[in-house]
Amino acid sequence: MKRIVVDANDPSSEDLMPAAEALREGQVVAFPTETVYGLGANALDAKAVGRIFEAKGRPPTNPLIVHVASLDDVSSVVREWPDCAQQLAERFWPGPLTLVLRKNALIPGIVTAELDTVGVRIPRHPVARRLIELAGVPVAAPSANRYMGVSPTTAEHVLKGLSNEIDWVVDSGPTEVGLESTVLSLVGRPRVLRLGMISVDTLKEVLPELDPYYDEVTEGVAASSPGQARRHYAPEAKVIIGDPELRKAFNSPRVGVVGFSRLEGGGLCRVMPTDPDGYARELYDALHMMDEAGCEYIIVDPPPTTAKWQAIWDRLRRATESES
Repeated sequence: MKRIVVDANDPSSEDLMPAAEALREGQVVAFPTETVYGLGANALDAKAVGRIFEAKGRPPTNPLIVHVASLDDVSSVVREWPDCAQQLAERFWPGPLTLVLRKNALIPGIVTAELDTVGVRIPRHPVARRLIELAGVPVAAPSANRYMGVSPTTAEHVLKGLSNEIDWVVDSGPTEVGLESTVLSLVGRPRVLRLGMISVDTLKEVLPELDPYYDEVTEGVAASSPGQARRHYAPEAKVIIGDPELRKAFNSPRVGVVGFSRLEGGGLCRVMPTDPDGYARELYDALHMMDEAGCEYIIVDPPPTTAKWQAIWDRLRRATESES
């Protein structure tokens, strides 16, 4: 595995070219987006995409999102581009919004769980966009972690989970957003398939008719979007949402707290930002930190329940679900 360290704001084409060539040649490359680190492969190469599923232990019923560098490249991924897609792209791209549309025949079925639809987005991160431009191919990329685990927001998180499974990692420091993209289906009535930091209310400024409903999938059935499994984004420790004082009820000393203030009497605690953007940026890193400390339990102080915190609540609830 080879590691490249690049400037997040001014990535060198010379530095990125080896990783771009690796993508063209069918290798898998972990790289930063503004949301989380992705595990990328040439979306037109079914064999290369298969390596993503193998590395993550991801079921074939869970589709991937395809990343492109510009609007001119979208036609290689989708076969329909309605007016509402153009309006959304003009407002939110490049950025953390994935649009689900009818797929172009060039995209192999392994990318889309054999469905006729595909998710596509243009990432905002300068490193991601430059890497995809240099590769010259659309890049399929889920989060660069084992399936159902906590998504990585640093290269160190990637290496902790997948260092023996991937060919390259491009390191440009922590990601900016910290949660996966909002996923919006434009096939039929527009509806949200996965919550993200672009909220339903914000999307409705462009699509007033948007259906805010988002659903979960049954095991073994093809999902229309990533991130719909009941259990997802989960650390090894058991996550409990509740008052930090709950830690006193556990016999184990290995109890960590993700909260908004320091614990009285000490104890392992990650103090989180009180604004939703800051909280989202640090959430996964906090969960990784607790796992690395050997916690058996992580108690999460309940965040606010306003609309801006909706995606954060979605991730926390999925992290608390059991695998059964």
